[in-house]
Amino acid sequence: MAQFRLQGSRVLAVDLAGDAVKARNGSMVAYTGQMTFKKLSGGGDGLRGMVTRRLTGEQMTVMEVQGKGTCFFAAQATEINLVRLNGETLFVEADNLLCTEAGLRTGTTFTGLNGMASGDGLFTTKVEGSGWAAVTSNGPAVILRVSQGMPLRVDPGAYVAHTGNLNRSLKSGAGWTTLMGEGGGEAVQAEFTGEGLVYVQPSEKITFGGDV
Repeated sequence: MAQFRLQGSRVLAVDLAGDAVKARNGSMVAYTGQMTFKKLSGGGDGLRGMVTRRLTGEQMTVMEVQGKGTCFFAAQATEINLVRLNGETLFVEADNLLCTEAGLRTGTTFTGLNGMASGDGLFTTKVEGSGWAAVTSNGPAVILRVSQGMPLRVDPGAYVAHTGNLNRSLKSGAGWTTLMGEGGGEAVQAEFTGEGLVYVQPSEKITFGGDV
């Protein structure tokens, strides 16, 4: 089984003993031992995945790294967060997914206006199974827990990923004071309800909702 660990906060080290991982194409920065690199189609899901991603517009170029030794991955000096999945699903934008164990399944899921408001498309990437995944964020991510009766609202531009049994919906933050220029300026928020974890970055992307 591949062993995931961080070298600092911006480099992922993966120890391999003949097994494989799937990583963002071009993210390898160094390795020791013997490694092979193979570009995969459809985000690592073959022809069906390639067709699905072309239809949905969710872009993911993935390579398979296999061998014995340690491979180091990074993505433009962004922070890296390790996520351990135990049979649940990770929802994350393709641009934020750096590396996964080879046994994890990736696909796409419909987000509708929720995805548009966060500056992404109508679809997002889902990762399912048991194993490690590495997710990037612009700055150190904060992991916030959502529980029943305690919903969480997030600026869509700061959202990175989430796990657990969560529902996501859009909520308007635009009231009379906002329209008059006296509010906080956050026109739209993403509300999460249910049970799970939400990863939030301390940097905002330009979003569909934007400021009023």
